[in-house]
Amino acid sequence: MPELQRLDARHAPALLRFERENRAYFARFVPDRGDGYFAGFAARHAELLAEQAAGGCHFHVLIDDDGAVLGRFNLVDVADGSADLGYRVAERATGRGLAQDGVRRVCDLARDEYRLRQLVASAALANRGSLAVLRRTGFVPVGEVLLDGQPGLRHVRDLAAVNGEGVGTDWQDPATWPLCPNPTT
Repeated sequence: MPELQRLDARHAPALLRFERENRAYFARFVPDRGDGYFAGFAARHAELLAEQAAGGCHFHVLIDDDGAVLGRFNLVDVADGSADLGYRVAERATGRGLAQDGVRRVCDLARDEYRLRQLVASAALANRGSLAVLRRTGFVPVGEVLLDGQPGLRHVRDLAAVNGEGVGTDWQDPATWPLCPNPTT
């Protein structure tokens, strides 16, 4: 079972490799990070670690037995008991439940270690896999959003709910998700 680790300086080479190897794959679902991200990776990694040390973010990587990064699970904009969740999993690791497991584990950390009460996450409607992961891990759609010009859904997870149970079920069926022709936010 891959290990979820808090991001630190030793992860930089494996994280850069993960981002490079999966760049085209990720760009199918989210905007590309751009060449500048890769050219300035070392400085950006140091900035992320400084943000994490200040408590404004909590970054995690999912590491396999060989030390390769299989995914990243980030809690950003931590304030007032809430944070935004973002995650991505390597193309070679999809279909194994790693995204769902990683999100669950980060939710547990957010509640138990970071003392957060709520997480917010958004996914584009075209990214059915991410929408399904959010639904299966207790996130409830609360509204439509535009994500880099694409329609999406904003979700909230109350971390006080036991294992995400007891949350609303109105949006459980993906066939009922709106096409978001005029997102409001």
